[in-house]
Amino acid sequence: QVQLVESGGGLVQGGGSLRLTCASSGSAFSFNAMAWYRQAPGKQSREFVAVITTGGNTNYADSVKDRFTISRDNAKNTIYLQMNSLKPEDTAVYYCYANVGPSGTRYWGQGTQVTVSS
Repeated sequence: QVQLVESGGGLVQGGGSLRLTCASSGSAFSFNAMAWYRQAPGKQSREFVAVITTGGNTNYADSVKDRFTISRDNAKNTIYLQMNSLKPEDTAVYYCYANVGPSGTRYWGQGTQVTVSS
């Protein structure tokens, strides 16, 4: 059973930085695209933040471009999200997502809270 475990969240002042990590385990198959999503307080749906493919291609939501950087360690099937110049509107629970194996099975982590104070 694939498990995704996020870490690195916390409370930070506006303008500060945090680095999130998503560590994976339990898969005999390769991880395809991996991504970060977030769910802000009071919102019912998760919002796309950033994605990275096995080949290292990346894409970002407009709201985080030039502030956030997604990276990946393929040997460990681990992804990172470096978040700089954080704003109060970045406050959310951040979730890790992975697309795994030839069938593209989708997995989600439990989330890590990021709170940015003004």
